[in-house]
Amino acid sequence: MKHILLIFLDGVGLGKNDPKTNPFALANTPTLMALANDNRWVRETGYQLSERAVFSPTDPRMDIPGKPQSASGQAAILTGKNIPALIGEHYGPRPNPPIRQILKEDNFFMQVTRHGGKAALIEGYPPRFHEAINSGKRLRSSYQEALVAAGLPLFGEDMIYSGDALAVDWIGEGWRKELGYTDTPIYTPHEAGVKMVEISRRYEFAFFAHWVTDVIGHRGTVEDGARNLEIFDGVMQAALETWDDSEGLIIITSDHGNMEDMSHTKHTENDVPTVIIGNGKEEFAMGIKTLADIVPHMATYLFNGD
Repeated sequence: MKHILLIFLDGVGLGKNDPKTNPFALANTPTLMALANDNRWVRETGYQLSERAVFSPTDPRMDIPGKPQSASGQAAILTGKNIPALIGEHYGPRPNPPIRQILKEDNFFMQVTRHGGKAALIEGYPPRFHEAINSGKRLRSSYQEALVAAGLPLFGEDMIYSGDALAVDWIGEGWRKELGYTDTPIYTPHEAGVKMVEISRRYEFAFFAHWVTDVIGHRGTVEDGARNLEIFDGVMQAALETWDDSEGLIIITSDHGNMEDMSHTKHTENDVPTVIIGNGKEEFAMGIKTLADIVPHMATYLFNGD
């Protein structure tokens, strides 16, 4: 059966081609640029069809005034519904009760399992995260809420140690530097890219969420963003070498803009990049205008929209 690997980059929009404010204009990212016909991922690039990919600017605003937010944007990506229109606003960072209810009624993790497929969020979380969720001190993000609504587990440190899940930064440095672990796996970007694809092959739908980009957009520097993108470029180089375009699709997208404009620390109203890699990419990309269009296309691709 065909499968989908969706790489979610939190807080990444298409900004000006200005290296003083936009990490995408500064970073050395030959692999990412190749996916957009050797163009940088910036506003001026527009729709691109390359040998391996479709690069398609996508609307996260969905006709609702204001700056797009994480909870409503992520929920739109995973439900195929215009969440901001349904609740009357862009909302975030964590889902409010109306968004949680919509996610519990239906989301793409649930659709895959109903069709007999396997789905997973393929990153692992430390014990302190699980403790905070279970104690009620922290709310799940929309994509985590969608996963749990489908009866699927949030992976823990055991999956990190076994190599069956990746850290949010792909390479595992955060578990050592930020969480105090001394023996968790460390990967090169190339090793992480290979492993991400290998893990994804166990599932009809594998979702990887990278929220470091949003943190950098709120609190980091342009140089921080460029370093992060260069790691991602190395991950994607290996992923593309490992991925067979006949096996399925890799989709890269985001919930809202942020890191592409480091002249301030707030979200933007920019379009976000959606990148589709694999056989059938042009047909899949046709008609994707907003974040709410992704799920219907994934449903058609995996199980003919049933």
